[in-house]
Amino acid sequence: QVQLVESGGGLVQAGGSLRLSCAASGSIFAINAMAWYRQAPGKQRELVASITSSGMTNYADSVKGRFTISSYNVQNTTYLQMNSLKFEDTAVYYCNAVLKYRRSDTTMFNWWGQGTQVTVSS
Repeated sequence: QVQLVESGGGLVQAGGSLRLSCAASGSIFAINAMAWYRQAPGKQRELVASITSSGMTNYADSVKGRFTISSYNVQNTTYLQMNSLKFEDTAVYYCNAVLKYRRSDTTMFNWWGQGTQVTVSS
């Protein structure tokens, strides 16, 4: 079993900052990538930012220059630093990990956290 535990969400005024954290634990041999997704009411879940084991990052155009995802090399924990928050950043943010349970696994497994609410007041 694998657990992804997120924290750091909350209510913030527009222009403010929040830092989300996601800690992966359990039966993990290696993590190939971690990512943050978000889902606003009535909208589809969308990718916000991702980072691979080699440190390659990818960001949604809407958050480039404002959000930063950190590597997860320390205790399988990644962070999403969110600056200059806008009302439209309001959503439930989900952590995602693509990983192997064992060295011998030939496929990757996809895990999700429970989500953390981020609300930006205008």
